[in-house]
Amino acid sequence: MTASFDESTLTEVAHLICGDDGPLVYRQGWELPEFFRRAGWSEVPEHDGTPRHQWTTTLLHERRIPRPEEVEMAVLRLANPREYHGQEKEYRTTMDRLNQLLLVEGWRVELVRGTPVLSEQDPVFGGRIVPRVELQVSIGQVVDDAELATAVQLRLDEARICYENGAYISAIIMLGSLLEGVLLHAANSRPSDRPLPKPLNRLGLQDLVQFAHANAWIELDAKMAFELVRHYRNAVHPHLATRSKHSPDRDTVDMCWPVVNATLNDLAASAGTPRARSSGQT
Repeated sequence: MTASFDESTLTEVAHLICGDDGPLVYRQGWELPEFFRRAGWSEVPEHDGTPRHQWTTTLLHERRIPRPEEVEMAVLRLANPREYHGQEKEYRTTMDRLNQLLLVEGWRVELVRGTPVLSEQDPVFGGRIVPRVELQVSIGQVVDDAELATAVQLRLDEARICYENGAYISAIIMLGSLLEGVLLHAANSRPSDRPLPKPLNRLGLQDLVQFAHANAWIELDAKMAFELVRHYRNAVHPHLATRSKHSPDRDTVDMCWPVVNATLNDLAASAGTPRARSSGQT
């Protein structure tokens, strides 16, 4: 059975391939085509000078549907110890982050006699991906607009009411709305030397999370765990919920809530000291 991965997961896999946010193996532009060839890909274009992550992401997304077996081969090559001679720390970091990403998809990479293989498992989101995180700040420390802060607080209060009364889908929708509100406010009000990827009124929740992380307003753990909230927030669409054959329950909200808390904590900690991450070499 060939694994199938969501585009957002592959976007994060591209970061691991490029070696962003170390300690990871940094691959220069000319090294990226060689990586895919070692993975067993055919017809790999040379790096054309575009930003490394953009080039890698595009390559993975383009082959996700027509050639899913090649995408799986790239994931497995990323987990192959032969890519990391003398770089044990980088290898362990890569494996840890990769498996955190794959848990969302219901997969895990394991070594069998030195060869990485994908093993299927239930797509759960506990333990290391979403540790228990308490909210340590007030909404006013995150949002400096009093009217918006009131609206955000209302969503937080309503999420609690939904949770306490067993309306778990509604609780997750409220939490997703809260996240979108605070991240949109940050993107609109905080200085940044990075251009917005889209016009402000067209930014989706995933765009906002990526932009916030690129500017160091939220940490990597919040960015990665966000996928959990995005996954279950889509349950607002009945046809997607039917296809996934799973409806959010109390445990689901218990796992989503720490993601919201971590994001709010990070935004409060970075308020007043906006800074963009270095884009590195291309």
